[in-house]
Amino acid sequence: MTVTVLIADDHHITRKEIASLIQQQKNMALAGEAENGEQAVETALSLEPDLVIMDIHMPKLNGIQACRRILSQKPEIKILALSMYSERAYINAMLDAGASGYLLKSDLIRELTGAVETVLQGRQYWSPCLVKMLVDNYLKRPDFHKTSRAVSLTCLEKKAKPKSEP
Repeated sequence: MTVTVLIADDHHITRKEIASLIQQQKNMALAGEAENGEQAVETALSLEPDLVIMDIHMPKLNGIQACRRILSQKPEIKILALSMYSERAYINAMLDAGASGYLLKSDLIRELTGAVETVLQGRQYWSPCLVKMLVDNYLKRPDFHKTSRAVSLTCLEKKAKPKSEP
């Protein structure tokens, strides 16, 4: 099965780099390109690709808004956010809009194929350094070490008596 991909990025060089990576894959085909958010929505709705690789910052309509509009009409289309920004606000905004993953542009060449496969399997994809950053931030939370990690027993477990050995 060939996966069709739409590239939405306002930088011509980035679109060409992604297109080249896609064309090198046996199971991927380039469905089209969009240079702004409005064009991304129009193209996605008319071509119905399997996946849209969506930059966040684009003219006319940003990637977050474009993601929402596409998924409101075609929820079966998968969207992989593509950005140079690793700030939590951007990540949250794209995920809240319905994106299935977040790929940093710095990881594009190494991670594109795996990211596409992961998203098309219905799973979330995160750039490796984002995973590390999010876990590190979680572990640094002031309340992380204060919470008890002890397992509490359910009411049924408390009532159950251990079997005595003969």
